[in-house]
Amino acid sequence: MSKAVVLLSGGLDSTTCLAMAVDKFGAENVATISVFYGQRNANELIAARAVSKFYNVAHYELNAEEIFKMSDSAMLNKSAAPLEKTSYAEQIAKTGRVSTYVPFRNGLMISMAVSFADGLFENDSVELYVGVHADDAAGNAYPDCRADFIASLASAVNIGTYEKINLVAPFVNKTKADVVKVGLTLGAPYHLTRSCYERGDKPCGQCATCLDRAKAFELNGVTDPALR
Repeated sequence: MSKAVVLLSGGLDSTTCLAMAVDKFGAENVATISVFYGQRNANELIAARAVSKFYNVAHYELNAEEIFKMSDSAMLNKSAAPLEKTSYAEQIAKTGRVSTYVPFRNGLMISMAVSFADGLFENDSVELYVGVHADDAAGNAYPDCRADFIASLASAVNIGTYEKINLVAPFVNKTKADVVKVGLTLGAPYHLTRSCYERGDKPCGQCATCLDRAKAFELNGVTDPALR
């Protein structure tokens, strides 16, 4: 029997993947995994729990904080690095990388999710969904979101699990606006999601992910439900 596991951050991309997985497999055959890694805004974990509850799927949380103790990424709560309030393109042009890049984060989290899913569904084939999309890979902003990175990792995952687990990245060649379009069609609970990198209960509206999110909803001709 086939199962689905969604690597769920609490943001709109992974929430859309969850909507797709539930639509395909049914909630009883879907589980979500979230990872605490010392992120600046741990409220995204609260969002992930809320989204999982909305879909009535099993939800699990893993801890990777220790692995990033040497990093000074602005995404980490312990970091003194400032959170840039400019687009990814502007940051790349200025410093060569975005301030919120966390070293090999997607590679690590996907690997953790693979190991967990293999034990969770020991006798089933598994589709592991990740919400990476082309906008995050554009300009090499996040190299671990690039299509060639995901394809290479997908091959390794499949080989390393006796071809039991398949990595699914439905938006790797799509834009964030494309993601929102799919989610709106499936009725994804975007009002429960959290994308902002800043601390606090309300999105700042100025960080790169807030800017990208606002543009994605604008291109779909709707107001972000989280702002209503």
